Amino acid sequence: MIHYSNCPVCQTGSVRSVLAAADNTVSHKIFDIWECSACNARFTQDVPEQDAIGVYYAAESYISHSDTKQGFINKAYHTVRKRTLASKLGLVQKETGKKQGNILDIGCGTGAFLHTMKEAGWNVTGLEPDETARAKATALYQVEPLPSPELFNLKPRSFDAITMWHVLEHVHQLHEYIGQLKNLLAEKGRIFIAVPNYTSRDAQSYKANWAAYDVPRHLYHFSPQSMKVLMKLHGLDVIKMKPMWFDGFYVSMLSEQYKNGKGNIVAACWNGLLSNIKAIFNIEKCSSVIYIISKT
Repeated sequence: MIHYSNCPVCQTGSVRSVLAAADNTVSHKIFDIWECSACNARFTQDVPEQDAIGVYYAAESYISHSDTKQGFINKAYHTVRKRTLASKLGLVQKETGKKQGNILDIGCGTGAFLHTMKEAGWNVTGLEPDETARAKATALYQVEPLPSPELFNLKPRSFDAITMWHVLEHVHQLHEYIGQLKNLLAEKGRIFIAVPNYTSRDAQSYKANWAAYDVPRHLYHFSPQSMKVLMKLHGLDVIKMKPMWFDGFYVSMLSEQYKNGKGNIVAACWNGLLSNIKAIFNIEKCSSVIYIISKT
């Protein structure tokens, strides 16, 4: 187990326990979540080491690995995914200023985003720790992701875009990864990092039942402030933030299940809507945020 005495984001010792959340996917164990008063990051305390956490991903319902369509929420996820994939393609093209180029997708799962970028003419490289997910990516989309440790063997300054869609919160080697992202990024390239935002309205509403805490798989729980601090430490800048509107609804649907033991679609849609309305006026309150990052 990893016990943090200092904040894993900014390394200061100003940390305290703020709540306890259950693993609702696999083990049903309770994990403490701590907060840093210096950078505003939260993190899961006493998480398994990297070589021991795999058992917490061993669930058919873990959609990024299984691609499952079982259940209403997963069906809804797949219905929306086509639209979100097209949106991500457009975002990458707009922010890099390139219609085609070299892209690295870290934590590519079963390869849907890689496939979208490849179809648009991009040269794609994917990294994925789960062997089963890599095999499914090849079978479904004829792409061949590499094991995640290959990140440190890739050619420096070779990617116009690097993407991590809900991945950074899972990475044990947080600072090593961010440093390597900077090393791999072309001079005018862009990094796109999407993570849940624990300062969102839906997070405040559901508290310990907020599904995006997803302990212990989510090692860190970022706020916009903590993400900016993390990037600054590595000579990177958050230059823009973009909302992920669907996440407010998706996370609320899961949170209702965790809160009540069954889904309440009406309550979930209401909470998702209220969260998004608040985020219209302040993107830093969106349920999930895409951070667009450049070299300083």
